[in-house]
Amino acid sequence: MKPDCDILIVGGGLNGPALALALAQNDQRVTVVDARAADTRAQVGFDGRAYALALASVRVLGALGVWPVLAGGAQPIRGIRVSQGRAGAGAFPLTMGFDHSEIEEGPMGQMVEDRHLYAAFLDAMRAAPGVTLISGAKVVDQATDGPQARVTLDTGQQITARLIVGCDGRDSAVARRAGIHRWGWDYDQTALVCAVAHERPHGGVAHQLFLPGGPLAILPLPGNCSSVVLSERRAVAQAVAAGGPADWLDHLRPRFGSFLGDIALAGARFAYPLRLSVAEDYIAHRLALVGDAAHGVHPIAGQGLNLGLRDVAALAEVLVTAARRGEDIASPLVLARYQQWRRFDVMRLALGMDAVNRLFSNDSSALSLLRGLGLGAVNALPALRRLFIREAAGLNAAEPRMMQGLPV
Repeated sequence: MKPDCDILIVGGGLNGPALALALAQNDQRVTVVDARAADTRAQVGFDGRAYALALASVRVLGALGVWPVLAGGAQPIRGIRVSQGRAGAGAFPLTMGFDHSEIEEGPMGQMVEDRHLYAAFLDAMRAAPGVTLISGAKVVDQATDGPQARVTLDTGQQITARLIVGCDGRDSAVARRAGIHRWGWDYDQTALVCAVAHERPHGGVAHQLFLPGGPLAILPLPGNCSSVVLSERRAVAQAVAAGGPADWLDHLRPRFGSFLGDIALAGARFAYPLRLSVAEDYIAHRLALVGDAAHGVHPIAGQGLNLGLRDVAALAEVLVTAARRGEDIASPLVLARYQQWRRFDVMRLALGMDAVNRLFSNDSSALSLLRGLGLGAVNALPALRRLFIREAAGLNAAEPRMMQGLPV
């Protein structure tokens, strides 16, 4: 019997819609099941949440046709400054700085608000003839042991597909039901996330300041506003999160410093416990995992969504190429190509960010000196600095076509 769709995607956050659009543009019939209602995801008010999209991710959105909708409200990232410091003492002298003029491709990335990104995906899905969106429904069961995959929703509806793709986050129920185990560890850190308004312009420069309790990212948004992600030791972060706006500002100001003038909270405040969580396998019988369902990493350098969009680009290219060859898109040989393509890149970045967090999240004087010398050395070597810039822009990975801005 012909299945209800070719690919059924469980999870409608950002990676799920991106994959649905990529596949639908290549004649695949796609159903997206999202446990959250679409209108709750597409809230129009500013809440401060935003993503640092690497240049390669911007190209993926361009290939999907959604970037023109987003470009007007995005903030280009024209520079990155990396330093270490201590609350109340500011940044230490030896720093590392990158400028987009050192590469030919333009800005290293773009800052895009969450509300704009999902709204663009939602409009594109509704306009795509090959995409069916079922929102406000939860998958409660799945079966992949037959000639077709099947899911059961909490409404009682059953949907069959050739392949199930889990895009349902680092606590992926799709992965659990498939018997896929995870490895990782807790960081004993919590990310405090908010937006701040400030007196002075940021110039499109993103700042990564390493503090003893964890890294602080200050990411430029349109206007005199920045997104802030402070990784702090859990006990400290929980006390801050339990307080009001004044408590957040009292904690942020000595860490933020005065280089942008006085700061004030803008939008909502969020707290997310941090841990490394990586699936042992990204595939199973008639099943694949994408984004946080496959790998949840430390938010240093904001690589979470960028890694997910790399998954999207790679899986779409593997599946579309297989379909054009007349292969079963859910066959173990086809899905193994996706896993092989993505596994090394994910491990490289996940363990690399883990090592950086461990190296910098302490108050050792000896390590502080070594870290400063390392930052200064990279800053003094143009070739090495250019390598780091291309890494930040997502241009060093083995690139699927979509990451080059090309259709699959």
